[in-house]
Amino acid sequence: MTDDTLLGHALVEEATKKSGLVWVRGDGAARALWHVWHEGAAHVVGDGPGEQPLPAGLVEGATAEVTVRSKDKGGRVVAWTAAVSELVPGSEAWESAVGELKGKRLNAPDAETMTERWARECRVLRLTPRGSTTDHPHGSLAATPLPTPATTRHAIPAGLPRLLLKRKKR
Repeated sequence: MTDDTLLGHALVEEATKKSGLVWVRGDGAARALWHVWHEGAAHVVGDGPGEQPLPAGLVEGATAEVTVRSKDKGGRVVAWTAAVSELVPGSEAWESAVGELKGKRLNAPDAETMTERWARECRVLRLTPRGSTTDHPHGSLAATPLPTPATTRHAIPAGLPRLLLKRKKR
């Protein structure tokens, strides 16, 4: 391996380890996914009830484009190409990855039985870096948000503007 390749692998590993969120593009639009870096690859869980939706095209043997963001500023740090493999529930690799993922899963409604639910209803994917880093694209890559049933928009309470204005006057 050349020095550039070794530096590229080190950059991918360190940046991905430190970032709690990566953008993954399969066949369609990229999605933001929480992940865990474990044994030389990023691992994600999703596509089940209550879990993150995975991008289209993430199937065994496919490739994906992973963009790692800065945990501090949120900007692009590095992008890399990944080989996608789906871990078989109950296998040694699955148990090892799920052990790490379980510790990072926040606000799970069923923390005690989460791994059993993942085995029944979800997919655990391993995104292994192939080669080195990819070039940063030019431009912002801004896109329209994907449709989702989740929403946080509600009508503003009638008294809120008065409360906010009173605080500014003081």
